[in-house]
Amino acid sequence: MDLAGEPTAFGCAGEYPAADEDSVLVRQLRVAGAVIIGKTNTPEFGLWPVTEGSAFGVTRNPWHLGHTPGGSSGGSAAAVAAGVVAAAVGSDGAGSIRIPAAWTHLVGIKPGRGTLPGPEAFNGITEWGPLARTTVDAALLLDVLAGGSRFVAAAGRSPGRLRVGLSLRPAFMGGVRVRLDPAVRAAVVGVARRLHGLGHEVVVAEPSFGLLALSFLPRSLAGVEAWCVAAPDRSLLDPRTSETGRLGARLAGRALRWSTASLDHYRRRVGRVFDRVDVVLAPTTATPPLPVGAIDGLSGWRTDRAVMAACPYAWPWNALGWPEVNVPAGITAGGLPVGAQLLGPAGGEEVLISLAAQLESELRWSELVPGGRSSSIG
Repeated sequence: MDLAGEPTAFGCAGEYPAADEDSVLVRQLRVAGAVIIGKTNTPEFGLWPVTEGSAFGVTRNPWHLGHTPGGSSGGSAAAVAAGVVAAAVGSDGAGSIRIPAAWTHLVGIKPGRGTLPGPEAFNGITEWGPLARTTVDAALLLDVLAGGSRFVAAAGRSPGRLRVGLSLRPAFMGGVRVRLDPAVRAAVVGVARRLHGLGHEVVVAEPSFGLLALSFLPRSLAGVEAWCVAAPDRSLLDPRTSETGRLGARLAGRALRWSTASLDHYRRRVGRVFDRVDVVLAPTTATPPLPVGAIDGLSGWRTDRAVMAACPYAWPWNALGWPEVNVPAGITAGGLPVGAQLLGPAGGEEVLISLAAQLESELRWSELVPGGRSSSIG
């Protein structure tokens, strides 16, 4: 996101030029009177669910300094969780808002494709969105970015009685073995019980993802290569980033065209779950926050598998372009936050926000913060 007078380095080393003007979303923030204090850290090109890199160092989790706040919007999440700011904007191309929100006890909203103004990023899989301690704060920031007041209004009304589908099975990812951590499973099932207690019907409902990854990966990896090409000095990039970019270059032709053309098929296939339920509830991640340095020294192949094993649940909705909201689901015995996702169909942001706000009134998660402080912009 361009901020006039500041470089847009996207977590990378090198001499990036200062932006000539604000991006459209920054202009929206300024018009609304937002006080912008600066930019925060991210891994190179938003590739990983840890916010660590050679350019700007390690960002740590305010809940436990030995662990990551997640990524790629880990700097944004850490700033909100630590009380530096009341809310922040992140980007989400495979869970990069929702993963750090889950791992720092925040609300994180990835709106659906086309909700916010501005150019598409990473071939349509990446969206900008808010991170905040409360649903109404996140909704307020989303309204500022989108224009209007419908999301704050949604946070203030009942969602009605909904049919919620509990989904614990991740999409197929080429044989990567996923183990859902028992603490995460218990937390998500606990959210399901709370929803039932609020009067919603909760059933098991597993979306049929098929080979959705084949529609996601070419768009994602080709987007990485576009950023690699634009880097002022590619030799300064992490070798794993360059390797990912080279793979993206090979997929940028026929595979990319096919992945885009297949999107309607997968929307119909996965969307059939909404013939049975109104909202899908799923883990945001398979594990609690990873330790700092968890992927240091790994090969590109091992890094990819470690990342997919820890965070297999978020990316499908990026491929589809549909909205999601992470809600805090609890704290592990080791003091680490975990989250749950509320997933909706196209245009479902308001229902998800209403449901998140209703859950918050029951769980009161904003009262539990590092250091015992709480704040709100709502």
